[in-house]
Amino acid sequence: MTHKLLFLTPDLPYPPHQGAAIRSFNLIKNLAPTNEIHLLSFVQQSNASGKLGPLSTFCANVATVLAPSRSNKSRALSVLFSAKPDMALRLPSPRFANQLRICLLRERFDFVQVEAIEMAQYGLAAKRMSLPSQPQVVFDDINAEYLLQKRAFERDIGHPTRWLGALYSLIQWQKLRRYEAKVCRQLDRVVVVSHADGEALLEAVPELHSTVVPNGVDTTYYTPADREEESDTALVFTGKMDFRPNVDAVLWFAREVLPLIREAVPQARFKVVGKSPHRRLRPLAERADITLTGHVDDVRPHVAEAGVYVVPLRVGGGTRLKVLEAMSMGKAIVTTSLGREGIDVADGRELVIADDASAFAQSAVGLLRDRERRRELGRAARSLAESAHDWRHITPLLEQVYEG
Repeated sequence: MTHKLLFLTPDLPYPPHQGAAIRSFNLIKNLAPTNEIHLLSFVQQSNASGKLGPLSTFCANVATVLAPSRSNKSRALSVLFSAKPDMALRLPSPRFANQLRICLLRERFDFVQVEAIEMAQYGLAAKRMSLPSQPQVVFDDINAEYLLQKRAFERDIGHPTRWLGALYSLIQWQKLRRYEAKVCRQLDRVVVVSHADGEALLEAVPELHSTVVPNGVDTTYYTPADREEESDTALVFTGKMDFRPNVDAVLWFAREVLPLIREAVPQARFKVVGKSPHRRLRPLAERADITLTGHVDDVRPHVAEAGVYVVPLRVGGGTRLKVLEAMSMGKAIVTTSLGREGIDVADGRELVIADDASAFAQSAVGLLRDRERRRELGRAARSLAESAHDWRHITPLLEQVYEG
C-alpha cells in the first residue's frame, strides 16, 4: 500500500556520512519507489538546501530550517536546572515548529516519522495540533539514549579524571529515562534498532509495544576491495570522533590493547578514521603508531586497507553501522560484545569477540598473522550482510509498521 509520509530529521540526511543520516537516507531511498515522501529537516548551513543530491529525486518535497545555536553557558544552565534532558533542548525552533504546522495543514499525511530523540518534541507538537486529518506519528528511536548515558556513567564513575563526565551522564540518564518514557507513551508507534534497545525501553514503559527495524548497509556501495589493498599491519577504526563512546573506545584501544599487539607485531599501526577528533585524542596524534585522519570524503579505501577492523566499544547503544559496513566489505573484525550488539553474528563465524585488553590483542595478532583466516571471516561476514542486513531487506519491516 502506498503511504504519504513526512520525515522529520535533525540534519539533512545527505550526504549520509554518519549514524542518523545514514539510517534516514537509506530508509527514504528504499521507501521512495512505493511511497510519497516529504522531508522537513534541520540544516547546519543556510545554503545546505542547495545540496540535496538524490533526495530531490526520492522526495516529493524537501523543506529545511537552519538549526538553532546554543551557547556553552546556556547548555550548562539547562543541564543543571532544566527538567528536560540535554538532547531534548538541542533543537528547539519556533521556525521549525511553524514550518511543521504549514506542512501538516497543506498536506494530508498518513504518517509523520520522527527520526531520533532530538526531534521527538516535534512529534509531540504534531499530536497536539488540531488538523483536518490527524496523521499517526512514528518515533524511530535510533538509540535508547537513556541506556547509552547509563552505560557511560557506569564506565566513567570508576575513573576520578572522568567524574565530571560521570556526573553529566548520571543527570542525563535520569532525565532521559523519564523523557523517553513520555515520548513512547504519547506517540503512536515506536521503532527501535535492536532487541536490547527495545528491552531497555520496556524497563521504562512496561506496556510498550515496539518494533525492531535494525540498522542496515548498502551492500552495493560497501563491497569487498581488492586484497592487494589490504595491509598485514593495519588496524582500522571508523566513526565520528567527538562522539563519547568512540572517544572512549579509541583511548582504551590505544592505551591498553595496541601496546600488547605491537609486542607481537612491532610494525602494527592504528588508523582512526573520522571527523572532529576530540581534544582528549590529541596526545595520540603524537604517536608514530597511530594516525588520526580527521574528516574523509570516503571511508572505504581506509577500511579496505585494514588487516583487521577493530571495534573496541565499551559504551553505547543501538546497532553499529560501522560494523555492518566492515562486514559488507568482507573485513576480518575484532569487536567487544557491546560493539556487535544488535547484529546476529556468532563469535568465530563472522567475526571475533573479545572483551578484555589481553583477549582483544591476542585475537587481533592472530588475524594479522593469518590471511586465510581473515578471508574466511570476511566471506562469512559479507554473506550475512547481504542476506540479512541490506537496507532492501530491512525497509519492508518499517512498511509493516505502517500497515499496523
